[in-house]
Amino acid sequence: MPRYKILIEYDGTPFAGWQLQADAVTVQGEIAIAIGKLTGETVTLQGAGRTDAGVHALGQVAHFDLTKPIETDTIRDGLNAHLRPHPIAILSAETVPGDFNARMSATKRHYLYRIVNRRADLAVDRLRAWRVPRRLDERAMHAAAQRLVGHHDFTTFRSTECQAKSPMRTLDRLTVMRDGDDVNIEVSARSFLHNQVRSMVGALALVGDAKWSADDLGAALAARDRTACAPVAPPEGLYLVKVDY
Repeated sequence: MPRYKILIEYDGTPFAGWQLQADAVTVQGEIAIAIGKLTGETVTLQGAGRTDAGVHALGQVAHFDLTKPIETDTIRDGLNAHLRPHPIAILSAETVPGDFNARMSATKRHYLYRIVNRRADLAVDRLRAWRVPRRLDERAMHAAAQRLVGHHDFTTFRSTECQAKSPMRTLDRLTVMRDGDDVNIEVSARSFLHNQVRSMVGALALVGDAKWSADDLGAALAARDRTACAPVAPPEGLYLVKVDY
């Protein structure tokens, strides 16, 4: 059975997340339906990251198997035709070895969180970024963020509904940079806990607003207690940018 890897971009606004749900419209569900319409086959679609409702992707990766080969350009173009008008685009399709797994074969995942730091409401970036009206100190945020880099118990920064067996994760990179009104937070790791990125961003925003210090952030991490977490940043600013293999 040929296995296909697809690269996906989507606006997460109208979806209940990536993960297939019986009574909701999801990205995984709509792509699986499109594959069925194109090929006449019912497939199991495996994604690299289970993005939450409202979270976007610039480089989500998924794989599926078919019983007979189809040209990869046909898969890309055919799926895009069947996915309209959903805000989902298949950027590319390729054949991969049978042992490739979009989730398990991933070596690193890269996320971006966009904060627009201005008084005025969002127009073009509405539901594409988190507007924070108070001036944030991005240098203090970046310095504090380094407390979270490395191998830690991230219990404080994961959802109470997280199904991961262990709260231990290794953050390879966590940077905060300003570009005009945009404060961009970039984070990379092999894997993340449920709500981990948004939880960390919420805490860093408190640092930028001078409500928390770097020591407060370190203490929250050390507490290993979800109740020590800051308010979680909203989903609309989060993007799955790239997955490495």
